[in-house]
Amino acid sequence: MSHDHTHSTNRNRLLIAIGIVAAVLVVEVVGAWLSGSLSLLADAGHMLSDLAGLVIALMATIVAARPATDRQTFGYRRAEVFGALINGLILVVVAVVVTIGAIGRLVGGEPEVHSVPMLIVAVIGLVANLGALLLLRPAAGHSINMRGAYLEVLGDLVGSATVIVAAVVILTTGFVAADAIASLLIAVLIVPRAFSLLRDVVRVLSEAAPADTDVAEIRDHILGTPGVVAVHDVHVWAITSGAPVFSAHVVCEQSVFRSGGTGALLDELSGCLTKHFDVEHSTFQLEPAEHAAHEDEFHR
Repeated sequence: MSHDHTHSTNRNRLLIAIGIVAAVLVVEVVGAWLSGSLSLLADAGHMLSDLAGLVIALMATIVAARPATDRQTFGYRRAEVFGALINGLILVVVAVVVTIGAIGRLVGGEPEVHSVPMLIVAVIGLVANLGALLLLRPAAGHSINMRGAYLEVLGDLVGSATVIVAAVVILTTGFVAADAIASLLIAVLIVPRAFSLLRDVVRVLSEAAPADTDVAEIRDHILGTPGVVAVHDVHVWAITSGAPVFSAHVVCEQSVFRSGGTGALLDELSGCLTKHFDVEHSTFQLEPAEHAAHEDEFHR
């Protein structure tokens, strides 16, 4: 699938998800006002952050689809990473605000909560979030930006389920504090997702090797290629999630240069990276042993 088609598909998925989340957000705000439920309001606040995150993700997807230029030689695909960074920070802020509100209610006393409208709105939210989740799931494994959007909606789904449980508890037992406790649970559920997303963002921005890439195995593959004597100055990083980039200096036998076999060797090396390690963008510098010898002081 081409990058342009992928970005177009992702944009369509995000637009539909934004519509779903925006509609549920309005319903939950009205429901929180009618029922007096903090957990429903907390879930609405979570959905507000998710709506902002989805809009940011949509903007990042549009920017990322722009072609490369002489200034942006890799294009604008890293915009997806910055979108994911903003999403992660929003999640952290929501978790803190919800936690403070829930503790305040538990300490200061829980006001009256109407469990029936609370339950109805939470069920509506659960069904809508499930639809948005299934919509975004196919793209979540290929884009850090779409993964951030997927995690946002997943959190909403879990949040709606938590509110449903709290509403049922209040309806059947009269234990009103279940509402504030549910709010705390929503905040707790947000934190691991925010940490996971921010960890992936840091990995990309620090140009660390992708988590699923074994650099030693790549080096062994290159060394096993006929005509290759040694490999050094190996670098693996990612422009964005699912877009690894590789470069290396490859020391070759003199026969490779004498026979004019450099082109065939380059084809074999790049084909190996694409086939075995899903690296589409690779750069190799082929050099004779005598050149590599005086390069060592500069390239470790």
